[in-house]
Amino acid sequence: MDLAPLPPDVTLADVEAAARRIAGAVPQTPFVHSQTLSDKLGAEVWLKFENLQFTASFKERGALNKLLSLAEDEKARGVIAASAGNHAQGVAYHARRAGIAATIVMPTTTPNLKVERVREHGARVVLHGADFAAAAAEMGRRAAEEGLTVVHPFDDPAIIAGQGTATLEMLQAVPALDTLAVPVGGGGLIAGAAVVARALRPSLRVVGVQSEIFPGMARAVGGFTGEPMPGSSVAEGIAVTDPGQITRRIVKAGVDAIAVVGEDAIEEAIALVLGVEKTLCEGAGAAGIAAMLARPDLFAGRRVGVILSGGNIDTRVLVAVLQRHLTRAGRMVRVRAELPDHPGALARLTAVVAAQGGNIYELRHERLAAASRAKESSVSLDVELRDPADLPTLMDSLAAEGFRVRRDEF
Repeated sequence: MDLAPLPPDVTLADVEAAARRIAGAVPQTPFVHSQTLSDKLGAEVWLKFENLQFTASFKERGALNKLLSLAEDEKARGVIAASAGNHAQGVAYHARRAGIAATIVMPTTTPNLKVERVREHGARVVLHGADFAAAAAEMGRRAAEEGLTVVHPFDDPAIIAGQGTATLEMLQAVPALDTLAVPVGGGGLIAGAAVVARALRPSLRVVGVQSEIFPGMARAVGGFTGEPMPGSSVAEGIAVTDPGQITRRIVKAGVDAIAVVGEDAIEEAIALVLGVEKTLCEGAGAAGIAAMLARPDLFAGRRVGVILSGGNIDTRVLVAVLQRHLTRAGRMVRVRAELPDHPGALARLTAVVAAQGGNIYELRHERLAAASRAKESSVSLDVELRDPADLPTLMDSLAAEGFRVRRDEF
């Protein structure tokens, strides 16, 4: 995108003031070099572990900065926010610490893990609508009706300034960075990153990352003309249909590119970061790594700061992501075998699998399968292999034992 002077909505001075304001209450998270990811991705990769914040997300930064900026009468009336989870937790946690009553409107599709954590922080939770837009509309209605102060998740100068402190810390620690990879939903995090980058390192390339299911910012300012893909995203933290107006202005002026990536890339990034760094990221948190997987042309050979923006992932989603990763990698396979319907046949089958180092994840014994012969039964095995190259040997070993076998699709 063509860069232009940034609008005056948020300045470096605002970000620096936010850093002083939240100091001691929001920790400076680790920012470390990953040699393994650097080797795998063809760039020098530095990771900002915002998933290690108390509420497991960078959202605390903007939430606290906004709360500390309120007038006393606004604090007394209470605040309201709309969020799919991470902003909600940040507002709820710091509002309770500051003695401010908080109401959080969350879409009905929000993972239960996030809903319960918000309640644990003492906030009143209102579940409304199927997406952020519906929740935000309800937030506005209740704010007017109850006299509450809105703590917007992204389209607020105080929020943007607070989120910008993450990039400020990154450039203070590693001034030689030449590229940033930043998840984009409504745009608060990347807007703050752009403000800091353009003030301290005008040549720094700022790259946003969006899911192909929710490419709102890319469509609004990045020249992306593709239609949103149908379905729900594993990266619900950046599942925002309509980005903010303030954030749009800053992103249009200060962000170099927005990479729109597929869900498979995001899932692979979650598995990759977990496997290499032993740290858990939600889909949005792994989006920067997903962009490096899907769009190496934007990052090859560069010194890249990646913000791991959050770690709140539903357990069931994580299990599905890891299983799908094994399947894509060829380490989880489905094998169908026809075996004689007499005692000991199934034991022989499983013994062969074990002898070849396979781990049976699931087994279905189908005596009435239509494809089976009258004196045979069909067995479907989901097998985890030590290496994808082990599959031909496994199939040959089963055939040598007299089983008719074939590989099935999941």
